[in-house]
Amino acid sequence: MKKNILAAALAAMVTVTALAGCGSAASDSGNSGSTGKTLTVGTNAAFPPFEYVGDDGNPDGFDIALIKAIGEKAGYEVQIQDMEFDSLVSSIGNKIDVAIAGMTVTEERKNMVDFSEPYYEAVQNVLVAKGSDIATAADLEGKKIGVQLGTTGEFIADEIPGAEVSAYNKAVDAVNDLNNGRVDCVIVDKNPAEVFGAQFSDKVDVLGGEQFDFEPENYAIALPKGDTELAEKINSALKELKADGTYDSLVSKYIEE
Repeated sequence: MKKNILAAALAAMVTVTALAGCGSAASDSGNSGSTGKTLTVGTNAAFPPFEYVGDDGNPDGFDIALIKAIGEKAGYEVQIQDMEFDSLVSSIGNKIDVAIAGMTVTEERKNMVDFSEPYYEAVQNVLVAKGSDIATAADLEGKKIGVQLGTTGEFIADEIPGAEVSAYNKAVDAVNDLNNGRVDCVIVDKNPAEVFGAQFSDKVDVLGGEQFDFEPENYAIALPKGDTELAEKINSALKELKADGTYDSLVSKYIEE
């Protein structure tokens, strides 16, 4: 990750005032783009490098840049609404049109929303305090584990025998409790784990998912159930961005070292 991006990602994570306008998918707007429609996009700006609060006080990150590029391709004016991760799925078709927030495709979520084609493959990592004896999946049993509410990390932790799971609205709050000794480890996606590992390099170590047999997972954009027209537009735009090099440029800017 480029230094300026990392610096922005590690800035204080504050709630951003929601931008105006939401409703059913791609609602009409007088201030819209070429199609005369606005796409209200929900995110959780506390998951660097995919989404975080930038220096200007607005959501930034790979996901934000990607959905704006998709909107431009598809002819939508994109408006970003920052909200709690755990409320994103239930807000689709109501408060927001779609959601992009490093969200893993799961069978449970597919019962409530549809998903775009995957745009990124991820895996969970484990953050531990320096000197910790945690090194394998067996070592997680009976431990105090911090996770972000509603994430894959929480789903995994809930299945660990004897684990005492603490769920937080923001992953950074779980990491802060790790630093303060309130939890033994934090399970979080690889890229945010690396950001937090760099921020707290004197206090924590980042352990790879392969040590715990964590399966790779796919991020995708959550869409209203049954809205095939919107799904086709977003998938088509995503395909174009991958073909013309825009996607790779965004990966290089926000994610790669």
